[in-house]
Amino acid sequence: MAEITIAGILRAGAYSPNHIGNDTAIFNAVADQLRKRGCLVNIYSEDQFNKNGVKEEIILNMCRERESIAQLQRLEDEGRLVINSGYGIENCTRERMTRILQGNNIPYPESLIVNTNENVKPLINKAGFQSCWIKRGDFHAMHKEDVSYCRHADEAQEVLQEYFYRGITRAVINVHLVGDLIKFYGIKGSPFFYWFYPFDEGHSKYGLEQINGRSQGLPFDEEHLKDICNRAAEELNTVVYGGDCIVGADGEVRIIDFNDWPSFAPCRDEAAPHIAKAVLSIIKESRKNKK
Repeated sequence: MAEITIAGILRAGAYSPNHIGNDTAIFNAVADQLRKRGCLVNIYSEDQFNKNGVKEEIILNMCRERESIAQLQRLEDEGRLVINSGYGIENCTRERMTRILQGNNIPYPESLIVNTNENVKPLINKAGFQSCWIKRGDFHAMHKEDVSYCRHADEAQEVLQEYFYRGITRAVINVHLVGDLIKFYGIKGSPFFYWFYPFDEGHSKYGLEQINGRSQGLPFDEEHLKDICNRAAEELNTVVYGGDCIVGADGEVRIIDFNDWPSFAPCRDEAAPHIAKAVLSIIKESRKNKK
């Protein structure tokens, strides 16, 4: 395909906590792979995109700011090709993700969606949550405090009140799942899929991996893991994705987090050409449909 010009938009540093270098590295690696395949890729910062927009008809992005996402959605509605979709990025915010995954029967923890100014102790006790995770529901996590482990309902109420004081109005409460924590990376429509045990490998964003601790090597169906992750990517409208899941003692796999375009840090060199190939395939299909 000739004359492919792509706007590549990097992620603002505030949305790459402890991973600014890794996020930039995978994006630049993909851009280099696209250039090797004959594309012109112009790189912009998220701030440049918000201030000046871009003229290119194809937009490859790692955006996370509210303004950026809204602008991506407008451009998508006008006919630009946006990867990942602005709507997909929004779908990966916690409350929307929870509703979409649960609504499509994709394995996910039992959860409560609440206002941060309400009394949740009766709800948590009624649900039978012994311990839980509170996660900001309104947007992507920016700080360690946006994801909080709580040992009991009283602690959960205190954390929720802190969220309210910080201006976070909605939260998702996930029951804590005991088992092996697994981190995964994938590309929708691609054979590429990678998973590993983050605690064992010393891979961390906020240090919360220590709650589940070292893996026990609990057996599970890897094809099932890949299948539910690809189903989640389809329902969330996200091409380049990653996240976390828990494998229980019974081998059940449940997704606990799903992100648009993560760092691919442990598999960057392997992933980059697959992402580039998927992007070119989407471009080709888009052009075919416009003829």
